[in-house]
Amino acid sequence: MKEVIAVVRINMMNQTKQALTDCGVDAFFAHEAHGRGKGFVNAMILEGASQGYEEAAALLGEKGKLYPKRLLTAVVDDSMVDCVVETIINTNQTGMPGDGKIFVLPISDAVRVRTGETGAKAIA
Repeated sequence: MKEVIAVVRINMMNQTKQALTDCGVDAFFAHEAHGRGKGFVNAMILEGASQGYEEAAALLGEKGKLYPKRLLTAVVDDSMVDCVVETIINTNQTGMPGDGKIFVLPISDAVRVRTGETGAKAIA
């Protein structure tokens, strides 16, 4: 089992949900999130802005903002990982900064609370 975590643009959620369903993944979580990528933010200017220096904040402009995103989490069988990752990429890729990130992590076990089923049965 693997956990696939994806950070995507808010405006791509409906398309992403439909694409994941089409891929065979109906169960996932979506969380509100705020963040930003590396971009071209100068760490010294960022530090100055956090200390309250107005000049630094003015230089920082839009680059220091945290942008609203959606964080998707799905736990899937190993055989589904490639489909899920490719689906998220194909649905969200614009070629512009801010398209998002995908992380794939191993899951050692899962338990369905209602029935006590474990492993693959718990996520099927």
